[in-house]
Amino acid sequence: MSNNIAIRIEKLGKRYRYGGPAAASYNLRQDLTDWVKGMFNGRKAVVSSQSSTLLHHTTLHEVQEKHLAESPDHFWALRDINLEIKQGEVVGIIGRNGAGKSTLLKILSRITPPTTGNITYHGRMASLLEVGTGFHRELTGRENIFLNGSILGMKRSEIAKKFDEIVAFAEVEKFIDTPVKFYSSGMYVRLAFAVAAHLEPEILVVDEVLAVGDAEFQKKCLGKMDDVAKQGRTILFVSHHLPSIEALTSQTVLLQSGRMRFYGETSRALEVYLQSAGKHTGEKLSDITTRTGAGRIRFSSFRMTDCDGHSLKEALTGQSLAIYLEFTSATPKQKTRARVGIAISSALHVPLFIASTEMTMSFPPFIGDGDTLVCRIPKLPLGGGAYKVVLFMECNGVVEDWIENEIILQVVDRDYFGFGKNSPNGWEGRTVLVDHAWELKQSSH
Repeated sequence: MSNNIAIRIEKLGKRYRYGGPAAASYNLRQDLTDWVKGMFNGRKAVVSSQSSTLLHHTTLHEVQEKHLAESPDHFWALRDINLEIKQGEVVGIIGRNGAGKSTLLKILSRITPPTTGNITYHGRMASLLEVGTGFHRELTGRENIFLNGSILGMKRSEIAKKFDEIVAFAEVEKFIDTPVKFYSSGMYVRLAFAVAAHLEPEILVVDEVLAVGDAEFQKKCLGKMDDVAKQGRTILFVSHHLPSIEALTSQTVLLQSGRMRFYGETSRALEVYLQSAGKHTGEKLSDITTRTGAGRIRFSSFRMTDCDGHSLKEALTGQSLAIYLEFTSATPKQKTRARVGIAISSALHVPLFIASTEMTMSFPPFIGDGDTLVCRIPKLPLGGGAYKVVLFMECNGVVEDWIENEIILQVVDRDYFGFGKNSPNGWEGRTVLVDHAWELKQSSH
């Protein structure tokens, strides 16, 4: 293995049985038989160590393809994951619920074994996956600190040097000699994170568990993770909070339905994720099930055209744009006064601008089944990138339809100001572009 590889994953897969534990995900007797046969055929399962660095190499048996074929009783939580993570990289892992993120981290943390594949680690690893993982509930906070350090292969003297720093970071000084089973979830996760981050593992694995802490502690954790990364250690970070992923990671893995959809630069990974998570413009909206509202009148379609009426799948920066919203009603012959709006936000859910009928129409429009409402934007003020669209409609103070996270507005960058640049040097990225002018009034001196 190359000296700069921290983790190598080859053909990793995890299969579960519906309604049963992971241990029942395959026929154990058959697997053992195959494994023994494999040993005589030159296959191997090795755990080796070096004096200065732990090198853990787990090569699982290969099983017959027919034995691992899809069946009504089983499903693959992960399948065919191939990945190399370099030492010192901070790698994000994102995906929708059920994509396989937590399963991947549990396998990497050796909490659960994979069904297929090889994993090679270079360096000591500490994991913070969920409240309750890694601590012995009957032991005190002090005892758990030393226990975790010992598991990482540290000497007692080395742990003692870090002890005060860990306790201060976790803010549990008064309870350090109390069994952790009496800790609140917030105290537990603060101490668990402090131990994982301060005992200097070469590889740190952190799941969404940071959501348990308050906002101030989350901010402190992110700052500490940034410090750890700058020390050249490897971090794997799972989070649904995309701003944290963007701020902390350089590379990101996107998982989708148990498979790796994308691995590369974080900015590109977020774009791919948003595009896969939402609908593209031009599609019907009638099949969306995640919408909220009373539903007596609903959006039925969202489409865009240019100023000449040509349909668009994506928009251009600075383009004259028309957005057509069509409606369907539970009572086709009835029309209702409605307040309608389109909100645009960044890929990280930061609101950018809102176009609403109440700001540009004297009275709420009468809308009924089959009607079309058109919003015209003379000069689209968005730099290139993927944006989220929220549609909302309210009648007499009641929300009738609310759609978010389903429509993606893809914008292709184009010269907005006419001078060849949309952003000053160092500020490139998704931006709101505002028409403006500068005037220099020189002093008479």
